[in-house]
Amino acid sequence: MNLSAILNIITGAVEQGLIYGILALGLLITYRILDFPDLTVDSSFPLGAAITALMTVNGYPPVLSLFAAAAAGAVAGLVTGLIHVRCHVRDLLSGIITMTGLYSINLRIAGKANLPFFANATLFKNPFTKSLPAWIAPYSTLIIILLIVLAAKLLLDWYLKTKAGFLLRAAGDNASVVTTLARDVGTTKIIGLMIANALVALSGAVMAQHQRSFDISMGTGTMVTGSGPHSGDEGVGMEGRLELDTRMLTYLPAAAMYVYLGLTAVVMYMLYRSKAPKAAINTGWVLIAMIIVQWAIGLIQYYLGVPRWTVPAHIAMSSVVVAFTAFLWAHGRRRPVAGADQAAAPDKVASAV
Repeated sequence: MNLSAILNIITGAVEQGLIYGILALGLLITYRILDFPDLTVDSSFPLGAAITALMTVNGYPPVLSLFAAAAAGAVAGLVTGLIHVRCHVRDLLSGIITMTGLYSINLRIAGKANLPFFANATLFKNPFTKSLPAWIAPYSTLIIILLIVLAAKLLLDWYLKTKAGFLLRAAGDNASVVTTLARDVGTTKIIGLMIANALVALSGAVMAQHQRSFDISMGTGTMVTGSGPHSGDEGVGMEGRLELDTRMLTYLPAAAMYVYLGLTAVVMYMLYRSKAPKAAINTGWVLIAMIIVQWAIGLIQYYLGVPRWTVPAHIAMSSVVVAFTAFLWAHGRRRPVAGADQAAAPDKVASAV
């Protein structure tokens, strides 16, 4: 395991975190601004992925598929808003209705539960990215994602500073203010749901372009991923987020971490005892170092009350630990080289004769 492989792992974790940042912007509107528990996002996320996958397979420009995905997400938010506002269905149930219907629609769009498009040009793998200089090519995906996130963030900031944006913020804080301004609160909510689901669908489209495939289950847990402090709700802290003893919630993972570190140390002892290849031993040491870093992040979270900047660090390091665990396991599953076996076969025959 060399430094280049480590950087690739970290870069991949940052890329996925930025993509989910677009998702968090959408949930920021529904949960914090509108106080609307919108479950539509669990299906609008794969909706965007299904549309971009279908368009990419059929040869449409990947950039165009992002706009189409965002438009489809806005339509999904429109349906939820109409069910809630015009049909007078509760907010939570209206999202569930749309989410359930979109599951079948997503399957209909993609044609099947899993739609890969590895052979097609994508937003991150195309003739333009291949023509970039060697020093910037490894980071082209990260740069493109960062530009998309910045564009979404700047556009959302600009909208929230407009008159319509102030009405949207007022609709969640004090709906009577919107009424006194001779504006319809229901219409304002519908617009907010459309913008939120457009951002969520855009996030799903970028994720599909990133992993070059669509899967029907990729939206499972979208609401949980973006809810709570992760979406900017500073009113929800460690206490009150769950009706459980937070001290016990910290002790159990910590105990599991100590056990995992001990088992990794035992594996390292066995590697040295069996005179394992140097690459396997180096991977084991890197894994131990990553576990210790994760332990340090956990201590910081516990004693500082889970600062926001520690959340992405904690998630990223969890991914790194899992990745290096897989690398260490892979060292024990290496297949013998075919050429070496063929070269050794004549020697075995000669010795037998």
